[in-house]
Amino acid sequence: MNKLLLQEPIDKVSLFLIGAFTVVIGGLVIGDKVCGNKCFFRNGPRVEHFSWENQQVGAKDRAFILTFDRPMDKASVEQNLVIKPPLPGKISWAGRRLAYTLETPIPYGQTYQVKLSQGTERFRHEKKPGQVMESFVGEFQSRDRALAYIGTQGEEEGRLVFYNVTQQIKRILTPPDLVVMNFEFYPQGDRILFSAAEQGTGVDGLRQLQLYTVTTGVNNGVEDLKSNSAGKIEQILDNKTYQNNQFDLSPDGKIIVVQRVNRENPADFDLWVLKEGSQAERLKVTGGEFEITPDSQTVAVARGEGISILPLKPEAEPLDFLPKFGQLLNFTQTGDGAAMVDFNTDDANLRYTRSLFYVNNQGIQKELLNTQGSIIDCQFTPMGTQLYCLLTELLSGDEYEEQPYFAKFDLKTGKMTPLAKLSDYQDIKISLAPDGLALLFDQVITSNNPNLTDKLTSNSGEAIVGGQLWLLIPPNGNKPDVQADLKELPLVGFRPQWLP
Repeated sequence: MNKLLLQEPIDKVSLFLIGAFTVVIGGLVIGDKVCGNKCFFRNGPRVEHFSWENQQVGAKDRAFILTFDRPMDKASVEQNLVIKPPLPGKISWAGRRLAYTLETPIPYGQTYQVKLSQGTERFRHEKKPGQVMESFVGEFQSRDRALAYIGTQGEEEGRLVFYNVTQQIKRILTPPDLVVMNFEFYPQGDRILFSAAEQGTGVDGLRQLQLYTVTTGVNNGVEDLKSNSAGKIEQILDNKTYQNNQFDLSPDGKIIVVQRVNRENPADFDLWVLKEGSQAERLKVTGGEFEITPDSQTVAVARGEGISILPLKPEAEPLDFLPKFGQLLNFTQTGDGAAMVDFNTDDANLRYTRSLFYVNNQGIQKELLNTQGSIIDCQFTPMGTQLYCLLTELLSGDEYEEQPYFAKFDLKTGKMTPLAKLSDYQDIKISLAPDGLALLFDQVITSNNPNLTDKLTSNSGEAIVGGQLWLLIPPNGNKPDVQADLKELPLVGFRPQWLP
């Protein structure tokens, strides 16, 4: 009976396959010991996954990962990894995964290649080199350089304009019946929060502002030029009962803080918080200028003779109070440092001067500048090691006259480097590029003709009749003999801001 069963065709095939597999497996084991990485049936190691492959990355993307299909000889990989154009960074390993962390934010508007060849695999208990890997080439792009501004002429007048600098493409985002006064990008760049009044309200438009959002056409860091996704308006906060003044958007894009005044009772003056998916509520906090902190959990408010740090909750007690300072200029991206102004009201020897300070959470209060001029605005570089400022110098003479100029401060040494002088500084708005490589600013042209104030007005109530947009490119590195590059952009507007 057993003999008959063995003669069945299926059993013969099964026995043949079992024998064949046994021979093959044995051959693989013996062959691997005999010829190692030279055996013809062994494939070379390869990159299994590249995290930035065909992606568009921004300043907040700080590291990419290469995943290999087997353990690699680290030295051979690190020596042969090439990035074009170069991006300085550091390599770390976790098993078969290589992480490359950038030392500085990636420059915008470029295409990059990651190349790797001649890397070898690693055998755990053997000193001889492993098989050479398959050559790898990956590609990715940084975000386009892009900005938004408020137009001042023609069909752009009073409207929010989006301009892709890399592709030189312009879009008007807001309708002609709204006059935009101020705006901020959401962190992903897909939307803009802005305040606006109906056209024709003139100077009174400052008391008729409502808050809106508008889509930019940027999705996941990429501008979709073929779709109609840009220019979609949504009202966020009306002005029926309360007048809306200045506002700030949290770094995570989920919270808006607005300064509001009761229309029937001007003494009813308060900060309100508007959280995503909720109704606006009073914080029951009075004060002057304010800014949401980088962690999106608290707000810094100028109150009396100091700066209060308060949780974004109604009637919350201050977490900190800095009595020495009268103005907050900017936070570092990590929130552990800030630029502040001391008006020196308590020091008779320094009275009528202002001091620029760098303050951090370790208790350091470093004076960077004491001046009789003005400290208009300052912004930290992405790594928080330098500070770019727009300042003025009080000129000698019978008339009060200030000379505006840009300067860079090294926060480690405290050294100031002047960058460029300007002819005028009225209502200048500055914006540092997300990669820290260029400063964007405007120079507003105004008129005191009351017949022109039916549309755009400055903070002082004068009619805005034009605006020049400028680009200041600081010298790369600490080279005192290299001058900053100042360029006028072919755009007419004011209050420019870079796309994140």
